[in-house]
Amino acid sequence: MNINPKIDALQLMLTDLRTRNEPIRHKAAFKGCQPEFQSLVSRLIKQLEEELVAEKLTNRES
Repeated sequence: MNINPKIDALQLMLTDLRTRNEPIRHKAAFKGCQPEFQSLVSRLIKQLEEELVAEKLTNRES
């Protein structure tokens, strides 16, 4: 089995971003930036998902 640390790191980061981190979300709500915070999380998830797919394709081809 081919091990790719970048794929592992991307999957871990996506798992972390998708997990509701209540203390951080509470701080965003307290500071009044919850919509902006959620928008950034969504953008990061999309970007990391695209990078993960690209990395898996590259890894499969090699």
